[in-house]
Amino acid sequence: MSLFCFLWMPLFYLFWHSISGREGENSGGIWALLLGSVVAIIQFLLGSFLTPGGFGLSRWVNACIDIVTLPALLPFGAYILLSRLRRLQKIGASEYAHFALLWLIPASAIRAVSWSAQKTPSLLVLTPLLWTAVAVGLPFFIDLLQRIRLIQRRGFFLLSIPVFLGMAALPFLAATVYWAFFAQKTGLGFLLFFITLIPMGISLGKSFYRSCVNPQLFYD
Repeated sequence: MSLFCFLWMPLFYLFWHSISGREGENSGGIWALLLGSVVAIIQFLLGSFLTPGGFGLSRWVNACIDIVTLPALLPFGAYILLSRLRRLQKIGASEYAHFALLWLIPASAIRAVSWSAQKTPSLLVLTPLLWTAVAVGLPFFIDLLQRIRLIQRRGFFLLSIPVFLGMAALPFLAATVYWAFFAQKTGLGFLLFFITLIPMGISLGKSFYRSCVNPQLFYD
């Protein structure tokens, strides 16, 4: 399980890059690895920000702050900040996915070391999968917003509401998945887990189709 936590993120990044990457698209890679490493080391040294208790609300908040939600959202905030400071060239769905996955590589490596003694599947196996679902799922909603803006400019506000709600709910839904498995609510956990994977699954399907089934769309 520790090996899975250590290797999943870099291997998935290589897979994602092979089906969705473009020339020059990964310009923020150095920033992602550098900042992700610094944040991961700081969090490792500081430990948990919240001490959870039992299986209730405090455990879910712990999943949001220390385990799933905040670690997956930090690269999103960093990417927007660097883009505003013009350290990155542009903001786009695929560019953010590359940035977030690279950011999470050192985080997963350090967590594999710090969590190895616990040997808990919810930490060493489920958490990297949930990070990936958020890192690739959020760009799915970003891309959807961009497409709605281009197609329906007048009705953009109304059509964008469910997209914004989905974008806001995804990181917290991922934390709920972790909480459900930790609380031994396996049926609920699997149901929410598959729902969490839907945006990432659609993104993977589209990228695989562009790069493998219809390669001419890969450079459109």
